[in-house]
Amino acid sequence: MIKLYVSPSCTSCRKAKAWLEEQNLEFEEKNIFHEPLSQDEIKNILSLTEEGTEEIISYRSQAYQSLDVDIEDLSMNELLALFKNQPSLIRRPIIMDDRRLQIGYNEEEIRCFLPREVRELELAEIHRKLADEEAIEIA
Repeated sequence: MIKLYVSPSCTSCRKAKAWLEEQNLEFEEKNIFHEPLSQDEIKNILSLTEEGTEEIISYRSQAYQSLDVDIEDLSMNELLALFKNQPSLIRRPIIMDDRRLQIGYNEEEIRCFLPREVRELELAEIHRKLADEEAIEIA
């Protein structure tokens, strides 16, 4: 099941939700400001990142700018508590399933959540269109 972690005023979150709905994909939506991420959820997100906390911290957020502490100096437990208490430190949207993670909305990258069969059909359609265009150019 796809999980979508959002905040209410986030345009990218609305785009991600709309895309998932357009594709008729089942997903669970969670507003991280009304229901903060649990430590297990944060650990699960971090386990799917390539760069750890670097990927999920919203460095441009006012919450980050006003921090009195260097995140690099925090223990994992302190960091998890900080994320739980200040959800605006977390980049949004977070879209994930058991194997994939996308942080932020990217129209191309979000396609990884489409079932393989759908992606294969779309690729076949692209190849067909290219072949048709080549046939027209040759004729």
